[in-house]
Amino acid sequence: MVQFANARLDASFGALSDATRRGVLEQLARADASISDLAATFHMTLTGMKKHVGVLEQVGLVTTEKVGRVRTCRLGVAGLEAESDWIARQRALWTARFDALDKVVENLKAKERDDGSDK
Repeated sequence: MVQFANARLDASFGALSDATRRGVLEQLARADASISDLAATFHMTLTGMKKHVGVLEQVGLVTTEKVGRVRTCRLGVAGLEAESDWIARQRALWTARFDALDKVVENLKAKERDDGSDK
């Protein structure tokens, strides 16, 4: 069996599978924020938000910088390019398959019309 596993994609899609983490990315797309601010925004404990940020940080979607007592989060440089490329390839594959299926259905309908007009 061919192995298509890509550890980076597995980890990033795993990170993105959580609604809170997707919300953190959306929040950070608007502006950098401290972990305390993110915890307050999402009504969760500081410890809980640190875990979410840690998961996002491990896959490069978020970076943190500690200045004094405040840890500021911002979107990571990795972005979602690899993930969006994978999704685009899958979309192209499925679009081609649905187009081929449409042609088969059209041919069957045309054949059915032709068979019906012969009677």
